[in-house]
Amino acid sequence: MKITAAVTHAQGEDFKIEEVDLQEPKANEVLIKVVASGVCHTDAVARDAGLSPFPVVLGHEGSGVIEKTGSGVRNLEAGDHVVLSFASCGECENCLSAHPAACVRFNELNFDGKMEDHTHRLHQHDHEVSTFFGQSSFGTYAIVNERNVVKVDKDVDLALLGPLGCGIQTGSGTVLNKLKPEFGSTIAIYGCGAVGLSAIMAAKIAGCERIIAVDVHDRRLELAKELGATDVFNGSKVDVVKEIKAITNGGTNYAIDTTGVPPVVRQSLHALRPLGVSAIVGVTPTMEIDVHNDIMAEGKAMIGVIEGDAVPKLFITKLIDYYKKGLFPFDRLVKFYDFDQINEAFADSKAGVALKPVLKIS
Repeated sequence: MKITAAVTHAQGEDFKIEEVDLQEPKANEVLIKVVASGVCHTDAVARDAGLSPFPVVLGHEGSGVIEKTGSGVRNLEAGDHVVLSFASCGECENCLSAHPAACVRFNELNFDGKMEDHTHRLHQHDHEVSTFFGQSSFGTYAIVNERNVVKVDKDVDLALLGPLGCGIQTGSGTVLNKLKPEFGSTIAIYGCGAVGLSAIMAAKIAGCERIIAVDVHDRRLELAKELGATDVFNGSKVDVVKEIKAITNGGTNYAIDTTGVPPVVRQSLHALRPLGVSAIVGVTPTMEIDVHNDIMAEGKAMIGVIEGDAVPKLFITKLIDYYKKGLFPFDRLVKFYDFDQINEAFADSKAGVALKPVLKIS
């Protein structure tokens, strides 16, 4: 079938809205009419660093309605409202132990541009086009393996739900699934974009006594306070480590870095109390760490977390339930754009104008 998609033809190029051919769903796959797709930093990295073979249709925070199911699909049918998340094999030890984001085939299934059977569903002018994260949601339709698909209630605006599939899941899941902070514990969140603010809302749900937000933009820090932060620090104006240790009697129990900026990652470690844990979720370049002084000597831990260590079919439905109860107002992060404004949405995201741009596709 003919669909409209935002195609990236070469590294660093702007998105081009073009016609693309999409094949029928095969076994265990579904055809999704995409309603909306969040714009994530990972899409920008994929475009600018060439994470997937070009040409490619990016997009990995899709939401939509099932139009058709392939053979073998269970528990999903035409008309279902769904959120799309990352691809996993469903068979390796990590998938089977409820850690699909650590799937041994994660990089292959999400970045290599092919579906699980090593074939393509997207073509243009008889040439193969790469799929991204097993979905390529920057298009009017998408073919997705049923494992990537989360059925959701129809009483919530479907256009709002796409970002739950990656960025918002990452921030909140790192708190609720991986760190699991004890009631009354302390946590610092470095970077108050959509991921960091999602972590703040989750820390409030978890009952953290002090939730400290760190950023260099006062506007974001103001929103962090509104969403649950008990203390905020502008890293360009104060000594963050000194201030955090002063108000926590020696440092936080937990930290999350969403920035990927090496000096900030070090701050997240230095501002921990002994036995504290810092979770790194931002894409971070090569950096040096003094393992003895920064980690080992005080029993600290630094861990990497992908996709909030979530099982999307369980966790995304839980986040929606929190949203309905007024506990997780992630809608305050979202700014909508028309599909043909995709390049503007990316520019606004990079400039900090929009915390979580969402493209309304159909």
